[in-house]
Amino acid sequence: MFKTVVTLFRGSMAAAGEELEDRTALLILDQQMRDAAAAVDRGKRTLALAIAQDQQEGRKLEATVARIADLETRAVAALDGGREDLANDAAEAIAGLEADRDAAMTARALFATEIARLKRHVASAQARITELDRGRRVARASEAVRSLRRSGIEAARPYESTLPEAESTLRRLRERQMEAQAADDALVELDAASGPLATAEKLAEQGFGPRLKTTADDVLARLKSKRMPTV
Repeated sequence: MFKTVVTLFRGSMAAAGEELEDRTALLILDQQMRDAAAAVDRGKRTLALAIAQDQQEGRKLEATVARIADLETRAVAALDGGREDLANDAAEAIAGLEADRDAAMTARALFATEIARLKRHVASAQARITELDRGRRVARASEAVRSLRRSGIEAARPYESTLPEAESTLRRLRERQMEAQAADDALVELDAASGPLATAEKLAEQGFGPRLKTTADDVLARLKSKRMPTV
């Protein structure tokens, strides 16, 4: 007897736990999705910052390359003018700028890799959140249906129709409508294939009488006729 009572108590606790979990599952899911969405927003901000920094490095790189080119031109002119001392100063400046250029190129390569990784991560997380949101809507609808069923909405009085009966009526109505539509479509196809217009079109295709429909060749011939005559 004691063992039976303990088993009954454990079963009651398990059932109560499952019921509590069912009641709070949607609340937990809502909070988890808010947390996930916040994480995605942080990822987007990080991606935007990385893109902005990469663009800044790109502008620096362009300016450095332009300064190198300008100094090289001036150094060559100094050499041509016999001022090797000035050319040497320019060479030292160019060497420093080239070091900056190489550092900027390395930084941009790192930014490109990181940006690509962040884009994949954000896109994947966004797709997963979209799928979760779709599943959450389905779960909410299912939970609403379960609540309605528990409240006895499907229990009809003897003189009332039931939901399955209404669904069966709707299904029969749709089947009849589909049959009628199929019959109408078949008649249209028969008329199109064997009617007077179809016969006239066949004769026109063989050169007996004018075409009933304008073809691409007809349009092209009309366009050619509108061209200005060449001198």
